[in-house]
Amino acid sequence: MELESYRGYNAWGHAILQQEDILQPGRYAASGTITQNNKLVEASGVLGYFDTEEEAQQAGLSWARAWLDSHG
Repeated sequence: MELESYRGYNAWGHAILQQEDILQPGRYAASGTITQNNKLVEASGVLGYFDTEEEAQQAGLSWARAWLDSHG
């Protein structure tokens, strides 16, 4: 999980390891969550699949920033 403060909210980028076949390298599903004062504001579904944990986390953070920009 990656946390970023943005516009008075906490934006979280999540990377969920997806291991469909034990012989293939895992990929990461990306999602994002927005909280404020320890309360859930909004959460995404799966945003896509990425080869690295960092890419997935960044996709989640990007989604959270975009959501806040469009709802603020």
